[in-house]
Order: sequence, then structure tokens, then C-alpha cells
Amino acid sequence: MIGSAKVVGMRQKAIDLKSFVKQRGQPYSELLGIDLGSKRNEEIAKWFLAAILYSKPIRESSATKTYRCFAEKGVSSADMILHTGWDGLVSLLDAGGYTRYDFSTADKLLEVFGNLKEHYKGDLNLLHEQARDSEDLEIRLKALGKGIGETTISIFLRDMRLAWSKADPKPTPLVQTAMKKLKIKDMKALAKGNRLDLVRLDTALLRFAKDFIRKKKRIRIIV
Repeated sequence: MIGSAKVVGMRQKAIDLKSFVKQRGQPYSELLGIDLGSKRNEEIAKWFLAAILYSKPIRESSATKTYRCFAEKGVSSADMILHTGWDGLVSLLDAGGYTRYDFSTADKLLEVFGNLKEHYKGDLNLLHEQARDSEDLEIRLKALGKGIGETTISIFLRDMRLAWSKADPKPTPLVQTAMKKLKIKDMKALAKGNRLDLVRLDTALLRFAKDFIRKKKRIRIIV
């Protein structure tokens, strides 16, 4: 049973899981102003681009800033990414502070969105429709380019639960770390049993791992 929030000692806080999810569970797509609930391809393409940017071992703030640079220029669809070309993509990546991975990411974006255009008419919803199940969905996404790995898939499909019935990603390594710390064996069962939104729970656990466990900040979450 989830208890109420309280403070233990002077340094270590204790908060119930439901409150922590409310505070820390806002989906990244929502923070970026992307409306996945609309299920529109243009919104899904924006989140796919953002997920690719977040998947690199780079500062989250740099990935966010870089996505916003793309969005401000309207470069967030297969057609616009391909039209912008390699030099233009590198310029946008550099403007966002994505300099360490600018060349390789430009290559990746052209390959991935080029294959999306060729095989699915640039429509991620079409890819989802053609997938037999969640496993086939992941296979099809990975087939878009060699740079689409488990991390990108987990990030992308975490929020795509808001739009796609076949989205059922594995927890990222950081979320697995949070689950182990909190002794959570089944995230779906926990969400259902406590009437928590699964996307927000997943996101809150990610932030718990990034902002508390990894930084060794003291907090106690009551599950």
C-alpha cells in the first residue's frame, strides 16, 4: 500500500510513489510540445527524431536544445530531413550543441528517414499498421537503419504507448536500475494495481535513476 509523503531526518526525504510519479512523470514528448495523443504522423515523426537524439550518450539538455533547433526550422519529417541534406543537418546539430556526434547523426538521420520514406511513404503509422505485433514492430523500426538500437527503441516506444496499441518496450537500463532499487518486479502490474499511467511511471523511474541514483542524492520512495 502506498503511504503518505513524509520527511525522514534532515537530509533524506521519503515520498510515496504516486506523488513521485505526479512530480516527475511528465513524458518527454509532452515537455517538447509533441501531441502523440493526436496520433498524427507529423507528431509521431517529431518524437521519433527526438528519441534518436536522446539515445546518444550526450547531455539531455543538448539533445533537447538540438530537437528544438530542428523543430523551429520545420525539419521534423522524412521529407524535410531528406530535403535539408547532410550539410544542413550538421549545421542544425551543431547549433544545438550536438557537435560530438554531428557527422554520424546526420548520416543516421538520412539513412533512417530515407528508408522510412522508401518503405513506408514516410509514415510511421503505416509501419505500425503493418507490424504483426510488438516484436515485429521493433524489428521494423530497427530495420530502418543500423543506428536504431535497443536504447532508441525503448525511448521511442515508451511514449508511443500513448498512440500505438503495439508499443510495448523493454525498460531501459536506467529504468531497470530504478526498478531494482525499489524492488519492483513488474512495472505494468504496479501501474495497474495503483492506477498509475504506465508512461508516466516509466518516465518517473527513469528520472529517479538519472537524478537521484546516478547522482547519489538521498531520497526514499515508498512503493
